[in-house]
Amino acid sequence: MTGSQAKERIEKLIKLISKYRYHRLTLNKPLISDEAEDALKKELFDLEQKFPDLIRPDSPSQRIGGQPLEKFKKVSHPKPMLSFNDAFSMEDMVDWVNRLERILKGAVKNGYYVELKIDGLAIELVYKDGLLETGSTRGDGFIGEDITQNLKTVEAVPLALNANALQSLGQVGRFQEVVVRGEVFIGKKDFAKLNKELDKKGQKIYANPRNLAAGSLRQLNPKIAAARDLDSFAYSLVTDFNQKTHEEEHSILESLGFRVNPHNRFVKDLEEIQKFRDYWDEHREKLPYEIDGVVVALNDNKIFGRLGVVGKAPRGAVAYKFSPKESTTKVKDIIVSVGRTGALTPIAVLEPVEIGGVTVSRATLHNEDEVRRLGIKIGDSVIVGRAGDVIPDIFKVLKELRTGREKEFHMPNRCPVCGGQVLRIKGEAAHRCINKNCPAIKREAVYHFVAKNSMNIEGVGPKIIDQLMDAGLIKNSSDLYSLKKEDLLNLPRFAEKSAENAISSIQKEKHPSLDKFIFSLGIRHVGQETAFDLARRFGALEKLGHAALEELSRVPNIGQVVAKSVFGWFRNKYNMGLLAKFKKAGVWPKELKVTHAMSKLAGKIFVLTGGLESMTRDEAKDKIHELGGDVSSDISKNVDYVVAGLEPGSKYERAKKLGVKIIDENQFLNMIK
Repeated sequence: MTGSQAKERIEKLIKLISKYRYHRLTLNKPLISDEAEDALKKELFDLEQKFPDLIRPDSPSQRIGGQPLEKFKKVSHPKPMLSFNDAFSMEDMVDWVNRLERILKGAVKNGYYVELKIDGLAIELVYKDGLLETGSTRGDGFIGEDITQNLKTVEAVPLALNANALQSLGQVGRFQEVVVRGEVFIGKKDFAKLNKELDKKGQKIYANPRNLAAGSLRQLNPKIAAARDLDSFAYSLVTDFNQKTHEEEHSILESLGFRVNPHNRFVKDLEEIQKFRDYWDEHREKLPYEIDGVVVALNDNKIFGRLGVVGKAPRGAVAYKFSPKESTTKVKDIIVSVGRTGALTPIAVLEPVEIGGVTVSRATLHNEDEVRRLGIKIGDSVIVGRAGDVIPDIFKVLKELRTGREKEFHMPNRCPVCGGQVLRIKGEAAHRCINKNCPAIKREAVYHFVAKNSMNIEGVGPKIIDQLMDAGLIKNSSDLYSLKKEDLLNLPRFAEKSAENAISSIQKEKHPSLDKFIFSLGIRHVGQETAFDLARRFGALEKLGHAALEELSRVPNIGQVVAKSVFGWFRNKYNMGLLAKFKKAGVWPKELKVTHAMSKLAGKIFVLTGGLESMTRDEAKDKIHELGGDVSSDISKNVDYVVAGLEPGSKYERAKKLGVKIIDENQFLNMIK
C-alpha cells in the first residue's frame, strides 16, 4: 500500500469508526457488533504503526471514551481512564512484546499479570475518609458522569473501605482519598431473565449484557439499577499504596473489601499467556458472566509506568481478544460455483481473516437477490461472520470505505464450468445451468452421494472425488463401485493401505435403507424427511419409480412441486441409466416393510436439541423414523416433543415459551423401546 492509499484509507476509517463509537458510547445505540468495530480499530492501529506520520489528533486511536451524557453531573478523573489496544493472535502479542523490548532495551522482565476481560461498563470509585463519595463512568477518559446513587445499589461495590486493612497498610491519616477502578456487569442468567421480561412487556430488549449494564447505570432512577442484579469486579488501584506489582495491587483491593476476579493471576512468559487465553476461550461458557478476551499487563508497576501512554492506551498492557464471531475484511473477487442441481452461487473471495478460531477466505452470497440487497462490489470492505460451523456470511458492506475503484458484479449468462446456457426460472431465486451433462452438476452429485447423511462412505470426500473424476476413473456415483485398489494406487497420496481402506469403505454398504438411498440420489427438493416419507409410502425403489404423478402428490407432506420433481427424475434417461449401473454393481436399497411397530409414533413430530449420551443425533432420527414419527429442525406449536439432551440450545427456550412438551433422554428411550 502506498502512502497516498494509506492516507485515504486512514481518513475513511477515522470517519467511520468515530460514527460507530458515537452511536455506541454516547447514544448507547450500537450500529454494528463490538467485534466488527474492534476489527476496524485494529486495521487503523496497524496502518498508523506502518505510517506514523499519518497519525491524526482526531484519530480514534488517540481518544479514550465517548462524550459524557448531558443529564449527569460531570466528574473529573484524577488520572485519565485509559482503554487498551487489541491483539487477536500470538503474532500480535509477539509484536507487542518486541515493541516494549525496543523501548526498554531488554528490560521486560518480572513476568505479566493476566485478567479476564469482563464485558461490562468501566467505573471509577472515589472514597473519602474510607466512605464512598463518588462513583463515575469513564466518559471521555478525562471527564465522566456521576452515577454514585446508581452504583450504591450494586452490592459488590463497598460503601465503606475495610478500616482494619487501611490501618494494617499504615495509611490512616496519610491518604484521605482512595481511588479505585473496576467494571460493572450483569450475569448471563440475569441478562436473559431481564430481556425476557422486557420482551413480554413489548419493550426493546438489549443486544448484549454490556449494553444492559450501561443502560442500567446511565439513567436517573436508582430503583431501576437496584432491580437489575448488577455485579462488579475491581481491577485497578489508582492511589499509591507503594504497590510494587499488579498482583500485589489486586491483593490490596481484596483486603480493602473489593471483589476481585479469582481467575486473574501472574504468568511468566508469552507461552503461559497463550495457555491462559486459550483455556478461557474454550471454557468461557462455564462462567456466569460474559468475557471477550484477557487483559495482559507487565506485572512490574515501575516498568509499566516508565512505558507511559500512546494515544488512548498504556503501552504496558494489551487486550488479547478471543477469536471473534464477526470481523471485517476486503472482497478480493466474486466467483461463481455450480451445485449439483445446476444452481449458480456467487462466492466472495476474501482477504483471509480469523473468525471463531478458523481462517476464513470465502463467504457465500447465496444468489443474485442477496448481492443486490447487500449492494456488494468487488473490492468492498465488509463485515463477515460465522454461525456455528456453516460457511461464512457477509452481514454488511461498509460503503463509507469505498475508494471508487470497486467493480460491479453480474451473474453470468453462461455456465462457468461447461459454458452451457444459464437461466433464472420465474419464481426462483437461483440461476441454473440447464446443461444436464455439465461436469459440475455430476461432480456435486457424487459429493452428495458419499456424504455422511447419504451413503456415508468414510474416507472418500470431495478431494478424492476430484482426483477420481480428473483422472477419468469415475463419471458418476455408480462408477465408484467398479473401482479397484490398483486404480487408486496411481493417484497422488494413495499408498497400499489407504487404497485398501477407501475400496473397503465404498463396498461396505451395498444395501442401504431405502430412505438413505433415495436421499443420496440428490433428487431436487427431496431432503431427508421427504426421502423417508417416500420410503414409508412406497416401500421399494421400483414402486417409487413407477408411481404416477397423482399418487406422488397424495403422499403426506409432499406437494405438487416435490411430486413433479420426483416424477421427472425417474423418467430421465440419464438417471435411469445410473440406476441400472447401480443394480449391475449389486447396489440396491432394502425394501421397507411397514410393521405394526412403525405406527407407534405415527403422526408425532420431534425436535432434537443438545447432545445425547446413548446414541448419535442421526441414530435418534433413524429410530423415530422407524417408528413412524417425523423429525423437524424448527420449533413450532405443531411439534409434539422436544428431546433435550446435554447443553440444549435456543430451541429449548423457544419450546418452553410455546408450551411444547419437553422430555429428557431417558423418557425418549422409554418411548422408543
